[in-house]
Amino acid sequence: MRHSSQTRGQRQPLHRAGDSPIVALMTGTLLSLGHGYSAQALEERLLPKGWTIIGTTRNPEKAAAMAARGIEPLIWPGTPLPLARATHLLSSVAPGASDPVLAAHGAEIATATHLQWVGYLSTVGVYGDRQGGWVDEDAALDAKTPRSVARAEAEAAWQALCDRAGLRLHIFRLAGIYGPGRGPFEKLRTGRAQMVIKPGQYFSRIHYDDIGQALDLAIHSDQPARIWNLCDDAPAPPQDVLRHAAALLHMDPPPEVPFDQAEMSPMARSFYADSKRVHNDRIKRDLGLELIHPNYQTGLAAILRAEG
Repeated sequence: MRHSSQTRGQRQPLHRAGDSPIVALMTGTLLSLGHGYSAQALEERLLPKGWTIIGTTRNPEKAAAMAARGIEPLIWPGTPLPLARATHLLSSVAPGASDPVLAAHGAEIATATHLQWVGYLSTVGVYGDRQGGWVDEDAALDAKTPRSVARAEAEAAWQALCDRAGLRLHIFRLAGIYGPGRGPFEKLRTGRAQMVIKPGQYFSRIHYDDIGQALDLAIHSDQPARIWNLCDDAPAPPQDVLRHAAALLHMDPPPEVPFDQAEMSPMARSFYADSKRVHNDRIKRDLGLELIHPNYQTGLAAILRAEG
């Protein structure tokens, strides 16, 4: 791992039985590109430790909200990136025809050899449809939907750049994200939830809290360039999750609707094109990750507690 003059504080190795060596970086400066929901989960862990976080957004209102939380907001694209100040870099920016970060700043990032860590948030969609079968990080990529194909291409572009520059890159393939403000409860309460039934459909999920702790562990680890699936232990059909959420609200679940008859946006329908169950053994082994919410039952209960 590189050491930088911008890094404040000191490093002390922490060793726990059964874990990979963890390096405690007391403070640093994270440049978070596309600082959204997942990056905010990391923000909540780093700010109390004294980190500086520079977060980019397109939206002036979101920039104001970031500033109120203690983030240094930066309107981007259109503004130079303060790479010289950063010790760590995280990109949550979704690709289009190409990765917009690399298209605009790839040459600069390639020369930012002081960076101690680069993180890229991808998706388990890069594995494509496995008809409910299991996949791990060694599975061949088989993306079919345009969004997943673009993610696979972006992963490869980030890997190629970081390999050339000698930068340590961690790629996180995230499952379906849920957490406070992003769950089934509002749709159930307002009667907008649909019990969509597609036989053999499985989704894997990851709770907001576990995204934050996994990214935090990775930043403070000495792991070399790696790719990790980030998901919980309990892939499940979507209707099972919705039924459980309705039970937590003491409501009857909505009536079942066959997939081919359901009213869905094109994006929502595209999620049903892939059915897979995702292994998370590698990230547990490499980082000593112990999931806060290993299944949707504990995750949904935590959302309700957070709502009060």
